[in-house]
Amino acid sequence: MSGFIRTVRRASNFSSFLGGTIAYNPRMAAALSSARHTPPDEDEDGAAGRMSFLEHLEDLRKRIIHSCIALAAGMAVALFFMEDLASFVLAPTRRILPPGTDLISSRPTETFAFSFDIAMMAGLILAAPVIMYQVWLFVVPALYANEKKLVVPFVALTGIGSVTGAAFSHWILFPGMMSFFATFTLAGVTFQPRVEYVFELYVRSLIGMVIVFQIPTLAFFLAKIRVVTARFLWRNIKYSILIICIVAAVLTPSSDPWNMAVFAAPMLVLYMIGIGVAWLGQPKRRSAQPELRLVFAAAVLDHARRQHFRQRT
Repeated sequence: MSGFIRTVRRASNFSSFLGGTIAYNPRMAAALSSARHTPPDEDEDGAAGRMSFLEHLEDLRKRIIHSCIALAAGMAVALFFMEDLASFVLAPTRRILPPGTDLISSRPTETFAFSFDIAMMAGLILAAPVIMYQVWLFVVPALYANEKKLVVPFVALTGIGSVTGAAFSHWILFPGMMSFFATFTLAGVTFQPRVEYVFELYVRSLIGMVIVFQIPTLAFFLAKIRVVTARFLWRNIKYSILIICIVAAVLTPSSDPWNMAVFAAPMLVLYMIGIGVAWLGQPKRRSAQPELRLVFAAAVLDHARRQHFRQRT
C-alpha cells in the first residue's frame, strides 16, 4: 500500500513539475501554444486578399460571359443532331405506346419549345467542363492550398454521380413511370401523351436522380469538414432506411412493393457507399506534434536529472 502511495505522489509531483516547467520556460509555452493553435495553411500565391470588390465583380462578369459563350456553342452543336437527340429522349415513351399511335403536339409553339429545351439541355452537358472550369477560376483565389486538393475528388465524384444518376433515370426510372401511367386505360380513350408533358416529366426524373446519386459526394465532403463521420452514418442507418423507403414510395408511381424496392435499393446502396466514402474522406487523427514531443522529452530529462541529484545528496 505504501508503494502505491509513493507512486501516486511521484506522478503528482511530476505533473505539477511539468506544468511549472512549461509555465516557466517561454519557449516551451510558445511551442505548446503553436501546437494547439496551428493556423490553416495559407496559399502565398492566392490573390483573394489583393482583389477589391470591383475587381471581383469584373472577374465574375468575365466568367459568366465565357460560360454563356460555351453554352451557346454547345447548343449550336446540339442543333445539328436534333433528330437523334429527340429520338433518344422520347424512345422510352414510344416503346410503351399502343400500336399505331405516337406522341402529339397540340400547340403551334410546342415543337419549337421542345427542340429549344433539348438543345439547351444538350448544350449545357457539352459546356459543363468549360462552365465548371470558369467556376473554379473564380473561386480558386479564395481557397487555401489544402482546400484546392479537394477539387479533383469533387469533380470526379460529382461527374460519376451525375452520369450514373442520368443513366438510371433514362433506362430504369422513367420507362417504369411511363409504363405504369400507360396501364390506366378507359373505353374510348387512347393513350397519346403530349410532347411537352413527357419532356417535363423526363427532366424532373432526370434531375431528381442526379441529385440522389450525389449522396457519396455529399458524405465525402461532410466528412472532410468534420460535420459527419462514418460511425455516425452507420449508427443512424435505421433512420436512413426509413427515410429512403419514404422517398422511394413517393417516387414510385405504383403501390407495388416490388417496384418500390427497385427504387429503394439504389438509394440504400448509395448510402452504404457514402459510409465507405466518408470513412475514406474523414481526416485522420494527427499524431503528437513535434513541439509537444520536445517539451515532454525536456521535462522528463530535467526531472530525471533532479531525482539523480537528490539521491546523490
